[in-house]
Amino acid sequence: MTSLDELQNRFQHAVLSRDETPGLFVAEGSEVAGGLRLYLMAYRARLLSALRDNYPVLHRALGDEFFADLAHDYIEAHPSCYRSIRWYGDTLADFLAAQPERLPHPALVDVARMDWAIRGAFDAPDTLLLSLAELAELPTGEWPRRRFVPIPSLCLLELNWSVEPIWRALNEDAEAQTEAPEALAHVLLVWRPELDCLWRSAEPVEVAALSALLHGANFAECCTAIAAAGESDPATAAAGLLQRWITDGLLQKEPGKQEIG
Repeated sequence: MTSLDELQNRFQHAVLSRDETPGLFVAEGSEVAGGLRLYLMAYRARLLSALRDNYPVLHRALGDEFFADLAHDYIEAHPSCYRSIRWYGDTLADFLAAQPERLPHPALVDVARMDWAIRGAFDAPDTLLLSLAELAELPTGEWPRRRFVPIPSLCLLELNWSVEPIWRALNEDAEAQTEAPEALAHVLLVWRPELDCLWRSAEPVEVAALSALLHGANFAECCTAIAAAGESDPATAAAGLLQRWITDGLLQKEPGKQEIG
């Protein structure tokens, strides 16, 4: 008698390898059991659906058939390893970057990166935002050691092409006609302060400051990072950035002040 463990392993092998060997669930017959065949088809169909959902603009840019071909190759190379299908496709952009010749344009790798970053920001935990009034109440002596914490959804996304206009156009209209993007190495900030995901490009000084904050730097260390990025008056620059980040909703309250209600 076949043990449950062996049966489960054989079933998983059949689904992942699309092995239609007869007799897996039936003792006789040359045909694959109908229920098993449904699983063989449904597994990839569900992962394809997840990739379309996680990469909506890339899907629109490539079209149904082209996207499906790439997705099936990705599924073969990267079987799902997550309990939640939401996270499936986390390495798709790297998969595409490794074989750019398959894409109509190499900038589509950045479109994929932007898709994933925005979906990640949307699903990030909610938090209470730091206000300008709270910043004004901070005693001057506490500024150097104060740690300003970015909200959980913030992502610093390194891009090689100016794909933002294309992403916006296709996100709003699947039939939009766009110009080919220009090569442009830059960093895109992606975050969700409340209900909607936001994004904008960032200059090197701001990237250096935010990177420091994301690594736990206090205000004094943040100023040091800004100075290293070439800013002649790091304290003034840091204060200006703090005001902008609070206005944009990039910083959260202190952990001890996160209670709601």
